[in-house]
Formats: sequence, C-alpha cells, structure tokens
Amino acid sequence: KFIKMSKSVIYTCTGDTGLTSLVGGKRVKKNDIRIEAYGDVDELNSQLGYFATYPIPVEYKDLIIFIQNKLFNIGAYLATDNPNNEPTTVYGLNDGDINRLETAIDAIDAQLPRLSNFVLPGGGRAAATAHVCRCVCRRCERRVISLSDESMINPLVLKFINRLSD
Repeated sequence: KFIKMSKSVIYTCTGDTGLTSLVGGKRVKKNDIRIEAYGDVDELNSQLGYFATYPIPVEYKDLIIFIQNKLFNIGAYLATDNPNNEPTTVYGLNDGDINRLETAIDAIDAQLPRLSNFVLPGGGRAAATAHVCRCVCRRCERRVISLSDESMINPLVLKFINRLSD
C-alpha cells in the first residue's frame, strides 16, 4: 500500500519578521552571530562545491568532498543552541580529520616552489576560485571566533577551520 505524501512548501513565512529558528526551535534574529557563523560555513561549503566543478585532479576533488562533509557537520553544530554554555561534541569531527587536512596541506605545499612574496589572487579560473574559497574561509573563521566570545565552541571546530584557511 502506498501512502500519498504532499510536497512541502518552500516558503514558511516564519522568517518574515527577521527571526529564524536554531536547531531545537529557539528563535533568534537572522543577524545573530550564530546565524552569521553557520551561514559563512554554508557559503564556504557552496564555494568549495563550485571549485570542485573545475577540472582538477581527482585526489583534490576527494579532499574537497571530505571537507564539505566536515563543514556540513560543523554547520549543524553551530546551528544548535548551547543555552548552558557547556562543552559539546561535534558529531562527525575528530582529531583524525585535522591530521588529514595537515597531511594534505604538507603534500600540496611540497609541490610548490618556495615563495618570496605574496601571491596575487588569480591565475586561472580554478586558482581564482580557490582564492575566493580561502577568503570566505578566513571570514568564516573570524565569525566562529566571534561566536566563541559568546558561546562555548568545541576547539576542534576552530582548529579545523584554521587549518582549512591555510
């Protein structure tokens, strides 16, 4: 027997007054620092998805998909209220993930010549897109640090985003 389900409506009208819901239902202003933080994580995730559409080596695409999955977990973590300001777990993020980023950074850096000056953003389209991802990641990091001034943030989140900004 099949159950007929109706399609849900995309618009809910619940944000018309400038409020939105965190995971758990708490209503906050759409410019709340927590919303800004996970919104920047979402933007970074989207920019990385765009970057992955370029013809880049498969190992880098795999790395980007790994990073996107971790950012999705971080976004869910940041979207969850922490009313008691207690240490909380980030599901799907651990020290091994930081190690994987560091190993990837070391491997990529070993292929590059020694830099003697700053690099202007640009090059090819893929390189320019990678620079945009880097800038969005650094903004994301600043937002999460701002949120950590108000609310306890698991140190793994800050560590992962800091490594990623490199």
